[in-house]
Amino acid sequence: MTNRPSLSGFADALREDVISGFLLIAGAAVALLWANSAWGHSYEAVRTLAFGPESLHLHLSLEEWAADGLLAVFFFVVGNELKQEFVHGELRNPRRAMLPIVAAICGMVVPAVLYALINVGQGPALAGWGIPMATDIAFAVAILAVIGRYLPPALRTFLLTLAIVDDLGAIVVIAVFYTDHLAFTPLLGAIALLAVFGYLQRGRGAAAALDRSPVPGWAVYIPLAVAIWALMHASGVHATIAGVAMGMLMRTTALPGEDASPSHRAEHAVRPWSSSLVLPIFALMSAGVAFTGIDAIFTDTAAVGIIVGLVVGKLLGIFGGAWVTTKITSAELNPSLRWIDICGMSLLAGIGFTVSLLITELSFSQHPHMLEDAKAGVLIASLLATVLAACVLGVRSAQYRRRDPYHRRRADSPGPGHQ
Repeated sequence: MTNRPSLSGFADALREDVISGFLLIAGAAVALLWANSAWGHSYEAVRTLAFGPESLHLHLSLEEWAADGLLAVFFFVVGNELKQEFVHGELRNPRRAMLPIVAAICGMVVPAVLYALINVGQGPALAGWGIPMATDIAFAVAILAVIGRYLPPALRTFLLTLAIVDDLGAIVVIAVFYTDHLAFTPLLGAIALLAVFGYLQRGRGAAAALDRSPVPGWAVYIPLAVAIWALMHASGVHATIAGVAMGMLMRTTALPGEDASPSHRAEHAVRPWSSSLVLPIFALMSAGVAFTGIDAIFTDTAAVGIIVGLVVGKLLGIFGGAWVTTKITSAELNPSLRWIDICGMSLLAGIGFTVSLLITELSFSQHPHMLEDAKAGVLIASLLATVLAACVLGVRSAQYRRRDPYHRRRADSPGPGHQ
């Protein structure tokens, strides 16, 4: 009995984005050092180790299991949190919800256009136009928690919304432009099971019956979630979309007789695992890019296009799109934020890993040298974006702290779903 409070406190610590951020950064640092050390070959051997049933199209490498499988758990947590914001929190106001959505769209279009302009007439290099479109939500949220602990929580909500829309848009781009074929039967199966998942969340009928049933809820929901994920993966759509969809379908209001809604209970149970296990393993498997020559990277137009697209394009697209939107529509910026905060967050959105690296593989799988330079370009752009964002948001965080020294404004403070 004496261990229970300490274990509870440890789990509560793991729910903090700051702890998650440090673990994620540590995983990425280990991956980079390992990949560029004398034991780099062993790193490649580990992350390309494949296992899983081939009959179900799930014979995947460790890197793919981390990016497609484990990361779906993180996306479930994010989708669930975003649902809480739409129902009970900041995004309940349509004029404020519109702003990050429009900014996300502009933040995809502008980087793609800049990349295309740099690579016009460069043959196969032009195929990588989709690479700088995506923001890596896992890294961006974690870095924000580390460098902006006193920033208004509304900035984190803005980033979450933007990154979700951004990733959904990038996944659509992959499905339309970078996928040889889309398997509609598994996709329809995934959609049907998502409908079942959503039904179980609703109403007094199914959800309340499950809550009173002697059969534990997890015995129903975990197999259902795994089936949805597997069908989504088999369809050719990036499997993390299954996590987002299930998170957005969670019921956020408690029924009579319930201590908390399914959304709150799921977040309380899953978030520590997402922070302490999912994100560090993902970083360890995804961030190990080996540098073979810096000079070659900056003479490769594909790599240059990626760097310009992620660092400059994201800033121009997100910040510019948001600012123009407030001038020509009824959309408004949260009163707790200033435009310099959006500028820093726009730089942070230039961190591209998971989906950017995936599109890189799809774009240049037939051109090995271009593939390696493009991967390095993604990494360099992400490091530049992190440094520039840290300069802006770090200063802003210190300013917020000085203005309100008795109230800790944290970018990772619990949202409306936390109790």
